[in-house]
Parts: sequence; C-alpha cells; structure tokens
Amino acid sequence: MSSIYIHIPFCKQACHYCDFHFSTSMGKRKAMVQALVQEILLRKDELKGALVETLYFGGGTPSILEVGEIEQIIDAVYSGYHVVEHPEITLEANPDDLSPNRLTEWSGSRVNRLSIGIQSFFDADLKWMNRAHTALEAQRSLETALSLFDNISIDLIYGIPGMTTARWKQNIEKALSFHVPHISSYALTVEPKTALAHFIEKGTAQNVDDEVAQEHFHVLLDTLTEAGFICYEISNFGKPGYYSQNNTAYWQQKTYVGIGPSSHSYDGHRRGWNVRSNPKYLKAIAQGELPMEIEVLSQTDQYNEYVMTGLRTIWGVSLAKIKERYGEMYARHITQQAEKYIRNHLLFWDGDTLLATRKGKFLVDGIASDLFMVNLY
Repeated sequence: MSSIYIHIPFCKQACHYCDFHFSTSMGKRKAMVQALVQEILLRKDELKGALVETLYFGGGTPSILEVGEIEQIIDAVYSGYHVVEHPEITLEANPDDLSPNRLTEWSGSRVNRLSIGIQSFFDADLKWMNRAHTALEAQRSLETALSLFDNISIDLIYGIPGMTTARWKQNIEKALSFHVPHISSYALTVEPKTALAHFIEKGTAQNVDDEVAQEHFHVLLDTLTEAGFICYEISNFGKPGYYSQNNTAYWQQKTYVGIGPSSHSYDGHRRGWNVRSNPKYLKAIAQGELPMEIEVLSQTDQYNEYVMTGLRTIWGVSLAKIKERYGEMYARHITQQAEKYIRNHLLFWDGDTLLATRKGKFLVDGIASDLFMVNLY
C-alpha cells in the first residue's frame, strides 16, 4: 500500500511562524493545477502497480482552490495509479475558506476527511500568529463541517508566548466540546528566516519557552487521554478508528509519492524532494522534466529513519525488526544507547519493543537522535 501527498503552494497570507513553501500570489494558480496533474502522469509508473490507499492535499492552503480543481487532480491520480476502493482523501483547510456553501460543495466531492487549521480558539493568539481567520469563524466553520463530515481533524498550537496553562486548557476543552474524532497538536517552533524569528531577533516578540511547551504537552496528553483519545504519534491524537491513515503510512515507513513544489517522496531506499520554487517547478514540468533531487539511503540512514519515526509512535521500535533488517550490530547499539534513558524513566521495553514513557514523549526527538548510528558508510 502507498500514499500520495499533493502540495498546494498558495496561501492568502503568511503566518508568522510558518516555514512551509507557499506563495501569496495566485496568478499562476491554474498553471499550477495543470502542472500537478502533469507531474502525477509523469510519475504514474513509480509505484510499480502498488495500490494507493490515501491521498492527502497539504500546503499551503489546499482549501483556497475550487472544488473542481481538487477533483481534477483526483481524476489524474485515478487515471495514473491503482487506487483502493475507499481511499482516505484528506483536504487541509482553513476556517476562513469554509463557508456553509463551500463546505456543502466539499461534502459532495470525493474528499472524505478534513484537517482544519484552527490553531487556537482565542483571537489574541490568532492575531499574534497572523492567521487569516477569527475565533468565531473557527467555531462556525467547525460546527458546519461536523454536520457534513464524519472524519474531521483539527490543528492546535501550544507553547505560544503569553499563553497561560489555563488558557491552553480552555483551548483543549473548547476542542473537546465539538466532539471531533482527531486532534493534531504541535509545539510552536521558531524556524530560521520566518517572520517570527525576525521579530524575536529584533526583540519585538518573546521567544518560546521549552519548559512551558513541555507543561502544555503534558496537559494535552493527560486531558485527551482521559477523553478517550489515543496518542498514536507524539503530535497526533485520535479516537479508535480515526487515526490519519496518511500520516500513519509515513510513520510506518510505507512508500509515498510527493507531488508539487517542495514535496518529498520515499520508497524505503531512496528519498526525493522537489524544488522549492513555483517558477522553477512550473518550468521543469512544462518541459516534461521532474524537478527532483534524489538521495539513496544507506543501511545506516534507513536504521536512523526507523528509530526516529518508530519512537514517536505507539508502535515503537522493534528489536526483532532491527535484527532482521539491519543486523545484530544495530540491535546491540540501540540496546546499549537506550540504557541511560531507561534508567531515567524516559524509555522502556515492552517485550522487544522500545517505547517512550509519558515523561519521555516530549523529549523523544532528542532521545532518538542519541540512538542513531553514525559514521557507518
């Protein structure tokens, strides 16, 4: 089984913290849709007949496109690939794009899952982030969406400077009041060259506080667990039956094809990434070329990838799989490296599976990097 990710590189305005590739100029929108269709067809033999089980429209802001444009892209996927009978088709959407009429249109399309970028239910936070919607728009769009879609996820951001733990709890409780089946929640990070990084450097914005973010994460984890959600990946919480199939495919290292500028692809042995430029992407596709760089992953790269993705999930890192895929040396390495984290109650063994404890979950990326194998090429 495989997944296809399609990057829609347009937004109405730039959020201060965002490091994703996008343009606020919509002049090349129609040309971009045609180029996405063309890339899909250029790469139709890439999966070698494997079934596609998920299709994910990310960005950018995919909901900025017309329903017919998204359907045109879906048609191209169906014409170029073998698709399962009932694929998960996710559309990332912003509340300001989700009027009742637009939501009714989307509900009549083949999109069957919405991922709505709420980020916060407080106007002060939304203004600080430079989001295009208001708290009232977030609530109204969510109410209508839930009357038309069963499978909905919302995004929330924690660790925002000035956000108290009390207000973060209110955000979570507000989300729970809508009875959504899935919540993705991320710690605010300061990416280089973003507006937020510039503001912090100038001293006009407060920097993020890792201790506050960690406290917010544990509040999130405990509250959502009590509400029946499963933290199946560090940033993703789903009710049973509502895990993101697309994202789960990434974390379980299944093959995925990335379409569009800046998108990434992976087949277990190679990683590819498209050029991060709309003009360069459009020019290459118009010439029938793929604007992609490819990296062949060594055995060590593949092991490190498995540790990084596995440790973030409820499926953990299997010692048996490491022995089978990479050999005894890698199994001994991870066993030895994990000892200090086990002693400090950050990791634990469940049978032959290495998992993060509650205390270790927020720190898992740093822990994983210490379990990597290096300099074996």
